Amino acid sequence: MAKTKTEPWFYLNDYRGKDFAGEWPTFPEMLKIQTSRYPDRPYFVDFDGPNGSKNVLTYAQVFDKVQNLAKWMIANGLEKGDKVVVSGKNAPEWGVVYLAALYASGIIVPIDAALHEKEMLNLLEVAKPKFIFVDDEKIAYINEKYPDTPIFSLNSANAEKYVYNIKTDKEVEYNEPAKEDDTAAILFTSGTTGNPKGVMLSHKNFISDGFIAQKNFNHYPTDVFYALLPIHHAYTMQAAFINPMLTGASIVFGKSMAVTRLLKELREGKITVMLGVPLLYNKLLAGIRKGIKEKGAFVSGLLNGLCNFSYFLKRYLHINIGKLIFKPVLQKASIYTLRVAISGGGPLAASVFKQYNGMGIDFIQGYGLTETSPIITLNPVDKFKIHSVGQAFFPHMDVKIINKDEKSHRKVERQIGEIVVKGPMVMQGYYNMPEETAAMFTEDGYLKTGDLGWMDKDHYVMLCGRAKNLIVTSGGKNVYPEEIEDAFQLCDDIQQITVQGYIDNEETKSEAIEALIYPSDALYERLGLTRDTVTQEEVLKAIQMDVNKVNKTLQPYSIITKITILDEPLAMTTTQKVKRNYKK
Repeated sequence: MAKTKTEPWFYLNDYRGKDFAGEWPTFPEMLKIQTSRYPDRPYFVDFDGPNGSKNVLTYAQVFDKVQNLAKWMIANGLEKGDKVVVSGKNAPEWGVVYLAALYASGIIVPIDAALHEKEMLNLLEVAKPKFIFVDDEKIAYINEKYPDTPIFSLNSANAEKYVYNIKTDKEVEYNEPAKEDDTAAILFTSGTTGNPKGVMLSHKNFISDGFIAQKNFNHYPTDVFYALLPIHHAYTMQAAFINPMLTGASIVFGKSMAVTRLLKELREGKITVMLGVPLLYNKLLAGIRKGIKEKGAFVSGLLNGLCNFSYFLKRYLHINIGKLIFKPVLQKASIYTLRVAISGGGPLAASVFKQYNGMGIDFIQGYGLTETSPIITLNPVDKFKIHSVGQAFFPHMDVKIINKDEKSHRKVERQIGEIVVKGPMVMQGYYNMPEETAAMFTEDGYLKTGDLGWMDKDHYVMLCGRAKNLIVTSGGKNVYPEEIEDAFQLCDDIQQITVQGYIDNEETKSEAIEALIYPSDALYERLGLTRDTVTQEEVLKAIQMDVNKVNKTLQPYSIITKITILDEPLAMTTTQKVKRNYKK
């Protein structure tokens, strides 16, 4: 680990050998360090007080709650390496359980609170936890299946089982401290029915990835992060829960994407760093654009022109006038205090990226996966590339492209292949799945991401899509569904679009391009129709016009030739990506 003053983790040198002995601190060591630096700084914040008022816990107060719960866990039999499950809505209590389990030298297992009962019970059977912490509504059915496992509540209404009320008066001898290479968490990705995959991530995986990511994204103790997306997911966990701790910043826990609550938390929380998925940013931008259009054609055209001009100054001359020009617009959207917005979970349309930056917000994209803790690339705030999902962090990790398409007519540097990565953030493996773990790595030890893309000479990665989603046409051309889907991100008529191949010639079994489309409520409102209307010809006609516009921008072999209108949206993941298990 480099020790120069230019590194975000340089301050750790003051604590090395005294407060931690490894290359990177563990979670307990990191929490102790930040509590000693900023004891009175707000750490955990929510708006669940009386009448939606603000609750604040300082670093010292969080540390006290973590110690109390860790002591209780040890007094009640938690040994080093035992697992603790936490599953609930984003909340300070969730964070206390997470840190307490690690402080007691256990392994934390965060589980998606939105899972169905059968899916959650399946994961519990795999994890075999010592303790379970969940929202109240989950206690009864879990207790029925696991009557011998202590279950506690993340909700204050259940005083007897409430996590903050669990304490011990016993003298407790702490377990042997965890080392940086010990497993810190097991994160379940897919396969919640059947045989689920649990990604094992160490203290070193998480902490190194969080610090290294700061090479392209400076943040400070004065920042306020917004944890709005489900926090059990690796993306939110790293970017909005772990990263703030690494600098001593604050976290506002958001529990709902309901517009009124979201805007209140953004405004009253004075959020400076927000992370989201493309769908969230598209919705926010759609609201802003709607407000601008209502001002009339002249004002709308003027503001669009100013946005383009502001983007040019910001991108090429590093002069940011956007916040000055668009202050009233940003204030109305409750995002004026935003310093940085980060998009992940999938590629964002370049037009969306451009408009946020034009309005003065440092808007950047990143890329990663659970198996890499999760950040692999991130656009530098001052040197972003609009079509890239970010720059790899050389020399702190090694990213390369393998199995390149040598038949590609692109320039040599743009030949597409699979993205592979090696570095301190790469997982330890899948829990109790040695064969599946081995299959994830190349012979020379690189993790295979399963994503296709290319990398330029400056180590910026351009993402094309998942290898398993690749469509090969009858002419042997490769088509990447995600690239086509991205072109519809700002289409008001379409709420969800998923591109797939379909057999257009049974004799040759050749594939063409089909779009599965779930129209937006706005389209039905504009047409004066409802979803249960018997005939949908007007809807199909409007959608076809949108598809035709995009088709004109595509290569002939990748144009959409078949449209299927969906009665219901397809199931989505936590990060609002379609679960592509629908194919016929």
